[in-house]
Formats: sequence, structure tokens, C-alpha cells
Amino acid sequence: MAEMLRFCAAAGLIRYSEAAAECRGRRRWAAVRCSSREIPGQQAADVAAASRLVAGVGAEGKGLAERLRLGSLVPDGLSYKESFVVRCYEVGINKTATVETIANLLQEVGCNHAQSVGFSTDGFATTPTMRKLRLIWVTSRMHIEIYKYPAWWVIRNVHFISLNSKSEVGAYLILLARGDVVEIETWCQGEGRIGTRRDWILKDLATGEVIGRATSKWVMMNQDTRKLQRVSDEVREEYLVYCPRTPRLSFPEENNGSLKKIPKLADPAQYSRLGLVPRRADLDMNQHVNNVTYIGWVLESMPQKIIDTHELQTITLDYRRECQHDDAVDSLTSSEFVENGSTNGTATTKPHDQELQQFLHFLKSSGTGLEINRGRTEWRKLIR
Repeated sequence: MAEMLRFCAAAGLIRYSEAAAECRGRRRWAAVRCSSREIPGQQAADVAAASRLVAGVGAEGKGLAERLRLGSLVPDGLSYKESFVVRCYEVGINKTATVETIANLLQEVGCNHAQSVGFSTDGFATTPTMRKLRLIWVTSRMHIEIYKYPAWWVIRNVHFISLNSKSEVGAYLILLARGDVVEIETWCQGEGRIGTRRDWILKDLATGEVIGRATSKWVMMNQDTRKLQRVSDEVREEYLVYCPRTPRLSFPEENNGSLKKIPKLADPAQYSRLGLVPRRADLDMNQHVNNVTYIGWVLESMPQKIIDTHELQTITLDYRRECQHDDAVDSLTSSEFVENGSTNGTATTKPHDQELQQFLHFLKSSGTGLEINRGRTEWRKLIR
């Protein structure tokens, strides 16, 4: 406050004593009222601009981060869209985004959606009633399908340029574009009496092609007792005003993979990685292991021959128990065979099918053997 007052006084726009009297007892820059009678014309605009600069707020009332973010609510206010450029540190050996990158972007756009409608900025997307009662949302299921992975470096066009009009001697001009741009739309809606759901649709911004879809289920937990709690009518009323009026599903197909139950992996597992330990960087704002970390742990026990020849098409995870910073985790994986040749409503897999492979996964505590997470993945043949 003192710096702002000194700025105005030094610029000759307002007397320090007048500004101090005007602002005494106020805590925000918005409390500095400089009317047009006190500061005429351009000078008043300069003071307003200076106030916004110090506060990091633009002329439209948005903070700097909000103005730079490539996202906003759609016109009806019932969903949110944001665009992301694929960066070099978000890709794997194929120069395409990893599934962890995709999952992180889903989490990011979900949090930004919650902030855009005025929910808590603490990362938990909590309503006023939830904050009062110390309640938070936690993920119970995540299902992601990726039809085309966005790339960091892409060949867009190849043109032949003739160097001699009378011959075919020439050169190929390759136009490169660094980084696909992914547009993600998300929305939330009620899911029975015990939770809520959030859906996403991913598109290539340049072409409008749908390159992925995802859905998730969330339940309410007491932040102190760590026990699940039913969603009250008061909480439901607070968030349903921002949800579609009629059910809107990213997977409207009947018997789609997001609905399919995941059986417990039978012992002994075919593949395993034992004693995985969370890093400090794996902890989220709630002081437990971030949802995306579990994806990495699941993939750690995948056989290398599948990693080398296939790419992940679908992943479904059921979250059963929280994992803390001092827990050690065992990752177990086995092939899953489907007798009727149908899997997840989107493809087929059989024991002799080398194009599509399906696996079951199980994460458990190394010390107690308690189940932490179970999952299913589908892998399609990698086209090089």
C-alpha cells in the first residue's frame, strides 16, 4: 500500500496525505478511490493502470496468470476448454506425449475449471460448505483412452520443388511444426449419492480431430479423519449449478470400457517390480501420492517387449487406498485373455492376437500386502 501511495504522490497525481486518508484501514488496492474530479483524464487512467500492474490484474479484472492461460468457460458456462502446447520434456522416446503427461493435463484443466467458477483455489476444488466441514474430493476411478498421441515435433507437409523445369531433378521441402496443440474440454456432474464425475474430450486444435477421451469418479472424504462421506444436498446444490442440465458423457456408448469391472490379479503375477518408493516430488497438496504417480508405478512392471512394440491405448485405474511418502509399493502385472474376443467395447483381443494386448495390474503395500490400486491396460501395435 505504501509503495502505491508513494508512486501516485511522486507522479504528482495525488497528494500523499489525501490518499492515506482515503485508504486508511483498507487492505486491498481496490480501496484506493481516485475519482475523475481529483485526477482528470489520462492521469486517472495512469493511476488505475499502475494499481493493476502492482496487483497483477488486467483491465478486464483478470490476474496475470489467468490472462496468459489459454482456457476459459464455454459460453453456457457448463464446461471449460483449455489448450496446451506439447513440450519437449513431456514426451517419451517416440517424441509423443507420455500417458503421464496426458493425465497431468487432465488434472490441470480440471483444477482450472474449478477455479474459473469460483471454487477453492487450494487445489481441492471444494465448495464453501466443503471447506467449512473440512471435506475434499478424492479420485476413486480414472479411465483414459488415447487414439492418437500428440507430438512435440511433427512433419506437417512434404513438397517436391523442381530445380529444373525440363527434368525431375529437385528437392523435397519438409515443413516442420514444433509441438502439437491439444484442446481439452472438461465438465463435471453428479454421480449418485456418494460422489461426482468429471469427463474430458481431447482434440487436436489444428484439425479438430478427437484424439482421446477420459472419465473419472470422485468421492468425498473428510480431510482430518480420512473417512468417506456422503454428498449432502447443500454441497450438491453448490456445484450442480455449473454442471450440464442433462447427462453428458464422454463415453456414451453402451458397455464401454469405463464401466467394466477390474478383477483382482491372481497370484503369482507374470511380471513384477518390487519396492517402489514415492519421491518427495510425487506428493500432492494433500500430502499423499499424486494420482498420476500410480500410472507410472503400474507401467513399471510391464514387460519390455510390449513397451518396445506397442503403445498404450487404454488405461483404467481403481484407487482403493491412499499411499503416503514412506510407503513402499509392489507393482504386479499379468496378461488378460478375453474369451468372447471383446474388450472395452472398442477393440478385440484374443490369446493369439499380436496386434492388441491386454493386461491386469495390481499395486500393493510391500510391507502389509494391502491393496492400493488395481488396473487394466490395452496396448495397440506401434506403427513406426
